[in-house]
Amino acid sequence: MGEPLELVRDFVNTLDLEEKKDAVATPAELGSWLQVHGLLSETAVTADEHAAALAARETVRRLLLANNGEPADPADLAALDHLAMEAGLAPRFDLDGFRLEPRAGGVQGALGRLLAMVAEAMAEGTWSRLKACSDHGCQWAFLDRSKNRSGHWCSMRVCGNRAKARQFRERQRT
Repeated sequence: MGEPLELVRDFVNTLDLEEKKDAVATPAELGSWLQVHGLLSETAVTADEHAAALAARETVRRLLLANNGEPADPADLAALDHLAMEAGLAPRFDLDGFRLEPRAGGVQGALGRLLAMVAEAMAEGTWSRLKACSDHGCQWAFLDRSKNRSGHWCSMRVCGNRAKARQFRERQRT
């Protein structure tokens, strides 16, 4: 589990649901974020590209919830297929094998690079380790580093503790 999966995690975590803060709330902020992370050479982002990126982020978040036991929605996979097609994701072969690269530039290409990271993680079997916190008020993306892939919360000390305290109170009431 390396850097590419962590970049996908960081992209999803640009929205902090608990704090109600979005690090890419404007097209300019998205452009800066993509540029800082090496996904885009220019920072000019249109309103439509911004909306598409936010939709992609939330689609990936829902898939991370599915990695944590929530029901998966086939429409989310279809949305990723559509984004991959718009980005023109295609294999690029070299002596070490191949990688997926977008043919599109701009924000579509940047989203395509993120989707290529998702596809690579799926092929490697590491995708299921990237999850969204089971606390629906949080949904922070995290890498489940447990041996048996049983992690449910981004932090046992915070979200896990809250869930266990809620369960304890419910048991005491009954």
